[in-house]
Amino acid sequence: MTLKICVAQLNFVVGDMAGNAQKIIHCAQEAYALGVRLVLTPELSLCGYAAEDLFLRPSFMAACDDALKTVSHALAGLDGLHVVVGHPTGESQRTRSVAVQQRFNMASVVCEGRVVASYAKRELPNYQVFDERRYFTPGDVPCVFEVQGVRVGLLICEDAWFDAPAADAKAAGAELLAVINASPFHVGKGDEREQAMRSRTQATQLPLIYAHLVGGQDEVVFEGRSFALNADGALAARAPSFEEHHFCVAYTASAVTALEGEVVAEASLESDLWHALVLGVRDYIGKNGFPGALLGLSGGIDSALVLAIAVDALGANRVRTVMMPSPYTAEISWVDARDMAQRMGVRYDEVSIVPEFEAFLGSLKADFEGTQLDTTEENIQARIRGTLLMALSNKFGSIVLTTGNKSEMATGYCTLYGDMAGGFAVIKDVAKTLVFKLAHWRNANDPYGTGVEPIPERIITRPPSAELRPDQTDQDSLPPYEVLDEIVSRFMENDESSADIIAAGFAPADVEKVTRLIRINEYKRRQSPVGIRVTHRSFGKDWRYPITNKFRA
Repeated sequence: MTLKICVAQLNFVVGDMAGNAQKIIHCAQEAYALGVRLVLTPELSLCGYAAEDLFLRPSFMAACDDALKTVSHALAGLDGLHVVVGHPTGESQRTRSVAVQQRFNMASVVCEGRVVASYAKRELPNYQVFDERRYFTPGDVPCVFEVQGVRVGLLICEDAWFDAPAADAKAAGAELLAVINASPFHVGKGDEREQAMRSRTQATQLPLIYAHLVGGQDEVVFEGRSFALNADGALAARAPSFEEHHFCVAYTASAVTALEGEVVAEASLESDLWHALVLGVRDYIGKNGFPGALLGLSGGIDSALVLAIAVDALGANRVRTVMMPSPYTAEISWVDARDMAQRMGVRYDEVSIVPEFEAFLGSLKADFEGTQLDTTEENIQARIRGTLLMALSNKFGSIVLTTGNKSEMATGYCTLYGDMAGGFAVIKDVAKTLVFKLAHWRNANDPYGTGVEPIPERIITRPPSAELRPDQTDQDSLPPYEVLDEIVSRFMENDESSADIIAAGFAPADVEKVTRLIRINEYKRRQSPVGIRVTHRSFGKDWRYPITNKFRA
């Protein structure tokens, strides 16, 4: 006999328990009509992942309990259908006459109007963006439930990266492992997951289905890419990435190849990155109710890339661009910005900042008397632009997308309250060298059917410049980006010491300069907008360094 299983690879909204419950119900009803008798939803599907300190509010937990009842009652008439629902739950205990609230990251199996099995997550991650020990108590009991004679062992995310939970499920009689997950995307994470689960199937000699979340939530993106492995670790099925999908797999207990389904091919690094950024923008703007997006278009590659991402995410009619030339803006920047906006079909306006810049200099003339031009005057221009963009945002409601990349965030090559002013930092975790690669990839590919090559070639090939003083280029102040980005990656992402980086062949002066800039610009990064995480260590929850800090290695 064959058991048909559906993974509800869905995009949930944190805190929208009613909406999330209806998504689960609708998916389960559709799957049941197709002969499915086991539906797996992702980790914490009822409340969305991750709800952070909302877990500490009793009213939030009560709403999750009510939503679970809603799902259970709505599916009560579907005989034999088992639906695994991820949700938080809590119970009060008394220790030494003091009330203690324990909360669990739970998976409950609902069938015919009642909860027939429950499992509390055992391994609670507390690294990178994860902070589960702040909210949850670990479980310690395996869960195995039966569907059409098949005994299914239930695990939640991190549990499957350790030996004991899966081994305990097998010892309790499991024939098949079902792993529900909410694991944020970063470059290469999909392969890491499949390899880790392959080790788990080979260790237990059990087939495994991995049900994963999709969607953007603040700074993290979940890419979906649910999959199934047979007991020997062979890939049996894989769902598409970065989209909702009802992912169906057939399990036949007596077959050598127990699990079978569709296998979607892996995508390139650039493709995954692009779709992650597009999904991150679409969900941040959509889930927070902004009518559209607004950005300063400079004629440079960073703003060009952000514009292309925004149009792919939202459509041209919801994106507005503003070119704000200064006394130092080159003619080709005007030409390229107009060309880019025309290609993408977005609204384009030009607002000169020369009058405002002259007014600022006039107001400060007495104070600046006898001083030389320096970054002060450069930053005034950036802050005028930030003020204009935020004024348009306030008046019309669209969110300002900032255009700074990871290389700039690392070294402080950005202006606080200037080009850092805005609501969402799209490429905050994308190094400059990767910006160029993504621009080339998008010009060669049209994943959302816009029908155009969006980024003029000259924007890609021109030497990058902030254009805040005559004949300025980025490399006047920074090492070449190939050098800079590698040092940032080694020092910031991989925690290599300066000595190790120098030993790898980098010039001591470059290493000292870059690491010093990373250290002294923490105060800026703390005030930057939230941005999309695409590496295993971003400037956000992954990076927690004190601003006031005199330690030197």
